[in-house]
Amino acid sequence: MNDDQLLRYSRQIMLPSIEVEGQQALLSSRVLIIGMGGLGSPVGLYLAAAGIGHMVISDFDAVDLSNLQRQIAHNTNSIGLSKVESAKQAFENINPLIKITVINKKLEGNDLLEQVKLADIVVDCCDNFETRFAINDACVEAKTPLVSGAAIRFEGQISVFDSRDEKCPCYNCLYPRDGAVAESCSENGVIAPITGIIGSMQALETIKVLTGAGDTLNGRVLLLDGLSMEWQNMRLSRNPKCPTCSTST
Repeated sequence: MNDDQLLRYSRQIMLPSIEVEGQQALLSSRVLIIGMGGLGSPVGLYLAAAGIGHMVISDFDAVDLSNLQRQIAHNTNSIGLSKVESAKQAFENINPLIKITVINKKLEGNDLLEQVKLADIVVDCCDNFETRFAINDACVEAKTPLVSGAAIRFEGQISVFDSRDEKCPCYNCLYPRDGAVAESCSENGVIAPITGIIGSMQALETIKVLTGAGDTLNGRVLLLDGLSMEWQNMRLSRNPKCPTCSTST
């Protein structure tokens, strides 16, 4: 690290669980963030500020007026721009020292698997179950850690699924593929700060996985009820009959 980097990241480096070694791990990391909306915005802003060396951001949508209530990486002048280009500008305004690769299309199939294999960690910030299952499948196959978050109404959820740990469950262990729990913000609404809370926690878990700091949410799910401001912490076990991870080992 040069002097500018040492000064920029000094408040992190002084933490005993980060120090220079941890900061160097962040600078050497490649993080894939899928979705540049309500969750992807705070995830990307905080990871850019923290000094992730290479951020790969993916989204196929354009910025719309209805996005601005919660998607804080974008602003009124961004309306009509692709979300990845708008987000790239916001992230570079915070930290011009990092590398950002934009993927302005829906990642799926072999393209998704290739990007997951290249990444040190994947952050799922999408808003539909089909994509979440596809991301989970790719992460299990590639054995790439996955930080998963979701927000709807006044409720939020976050977990870490690390397939490098043979005992760790995957997203499919938590939810079936039948779509019985599928809901969307466009149909149910969402309060803006919930996306900020969950997205910030996704960024924190990403940093913890990459640096080895603390205990991650690997094998656990945190559920937030924003109306009562109560958290639930659930431990998960791998489903021995899971159609995704039980056949991957």
